[in-house]
Amino acid sequence: MYRKPILQAAGLGFVTGGVYFGGTVYWVTQVMIQYGDVPRGAAVLINVAFAAYLALYVLLFAIIMARLTAARGANALLVAPFVWVATELGRTYILTGFPWVLLGYSQSPVLPIAQLASVFGVFGLSALVVSVSAALAFAAVVLSSSGAAQPRAVTRSAFTPLVVTLVFVAITAIWGGLRIRSGELLTSGEAKRVGLLQGNVLEADRWQSEKAEAAFVRYLDLTRQAVDRGAQFVIWPESATPYAFGDDLHATERMTALARSLHVPLLIGTDQIVRGSDTEYYNAAVLVRSDGTPGGLYKKVHLVPFGEYVPARQVFFFMSRIVQAVSDFKPGTTFNVLPVDGHVVSTAICYEIIYPNLVRQFTAAGSELLTTITNDSWFGDTSAPYQHFAQASMRAIENGRFLVRSANTGISGIVDPYGRVLAQTGLYAPAVVVGDVRLLKGTTIYARTGDIFAYACTVLTALLLIGAMRSSRMKSSNSEFRILNSEFQAKGP
Repeated sequence: MYRKPILQAAGLGFVTGGVYFGGTVYWVTQVMIQYGDVPRGAAVLINVAFAAYLALYVLLFAIIMARLTAARGANALLVAPFVWVATELGRTYILTGFPWVLLGYSQSPVLPIAQLASVFGVFGLSALVVSVSAALAFAAVVLSSSGAAQPRAVTRSAFTPLVVTLVFVAITAIWGGLRIRSGELLTSGEAKRVGLLQGNVLEADRWQSEKAEAAFVRYLDLTRQAVDRGAQFVIWPESATPYAFGDDLHATERMTALARSLHVPLLIGTDQIVRGSDTEYYNAAVLVRSDGTPGGLYKKVHLVPFGEYVPARQVFFFMSRIVQAVSDFKPGTTFNVLPVDGHVVSTAICYEIIYPNLVRQFTAAGSELLTTITNDSWFGDTSAPYQHFAQASMRAIENGRFLVRSANTGISGIVDPYGRVLAQTGLYAPAVVVGDVRLLKGTTIYARTGDIFAYACTVLTALLLIGAMRSSRMKSSNSEFRILNSEFQAKGP
C-alpha cells in the first residue's frame, strides 16, 4: 500500500543526501591521492561511496517522514526537526561516527541564533533550521490540498506553525543577542595570554631527514617569537615535531630546555611510542611545565578510520595501504586534562573537535580552556579547513569556554565563549597568534546535560514510527474487514 510513496521518498532522500555530502566532502579524493597513494580513479570511487554512505542518513529521514505522513497526514511534517536530529545523532556514532557538517553548523556565523547551542548543543540548531523548512512545507501542503477556494480558517491553520516557528526564532535571536551583549564570560576567570604556532610545515617535509630538523627548529623559533610577544602558554599543532617526545631523547631535551629557559609551559602535538614486543604508536599531546618537567599526556581517543587505523582489517584489507602511508595508531582510553600554572586545560586532536559530547567530557573533567591542535595540511586548498574551523568554534558556545586552535598549515585562531572569532590566520603561511583568553569554571546548560535533547528526539522518533506502523496495520485490517463484510453481504443469507 505504501511501497510506492516510500520508494519515491527514499529516492529523493538519497539524491538530496548525495548533493549535500558530495558538495561538502569532495576533498576526500585529494587526501587519498596525495597522502594515501591511491590511484585517482579509485580515490574518486571511494569518495563517491563515502558520500553515498552519508546520504543514507538523509534517505532514512525521508523514509521515516514518508511513513509518518502516510499515517498522520500533513501534521507529521511538524515533527521533521526531531526526526532529522535523530538521524544526525546516528551519524555521530554509527560505525565510529562522522558528524561532519551537521546542519546546525550553518548557524555558526549567525551568533545570536548560535547561542542556542549553549542550551541544546549543535543538534538544537539543526532542529531549529529544519523547523523553519518544515513549517513552510506544512503551509504549502495544507494550502495546495484545500483547492482554489481557501476559507480563512484553512489559511490560518496553514500558517500557524510558521508563525509560531518564526516567533521562536525571533525570541532565540533576541535572547542570543542579549547573552552576547552581557559579556559575562569575558570578565570572569583568570586572564592568560596564549601563543599559537602555525609552522606551515608540509607533511612530506616532516619525514625527510634533511628537512625534518629545519621543521623542528622552525617551531622552536616560533615559540621564542610568541614568548617575546608576551605569550604565557604556547601551543604547538598536531604532530608538530618529527621526533616523538620521550623517544628521541635529544629532541626531548631541546623541548624541555626551551620551556625551562623561557619559563613558559608548552603544549606540544607529538607522537608517543611505547616500545615493547609489540610497539605501539599514539597520536598525542604532551604538556611541558615551565620548569621543563612533563606535566601530563593526552592520547587521542577518537582516531580517524582509514586515516590513522583500519577498522575491521579482515573486511577492509584493501584499505591498509592508506594507513601504511601515514601511520597506524592505537587509541587512547581516557580524557586526560592537563595542568597549566594551577589551572586545568584540555586538548582535542584534529577531528575529535567535531564530536560535541567528546569535547564536553573535557569540560566535565574540569577543563577551563579548550584547545584543539590539528594538522589540516591533508585537506589542501579546499573548503575543508574552513569547515573544520567553523565546527570547532561551535564547541566554544556549547561549553562556555574560550577555544584556541593551533593548526600546522591553518586555520589557527582564538574563539571566545560566544563564538566570536578574535583571531584567525590564513592558510599555508607561517604565523604566530598571540591573544588573551580567560580560564573559566562555570558551565552552560549543554555542558551539564549533554545531548539529552538529541536522545529525546531519537526516542520520540521511534515512538512516532511505532505508532505509525500500528496505525497502518489497523487501517489495513479494517480495510480487509470491510471487503470481507461487503462480500458476505453480497452473497446474502
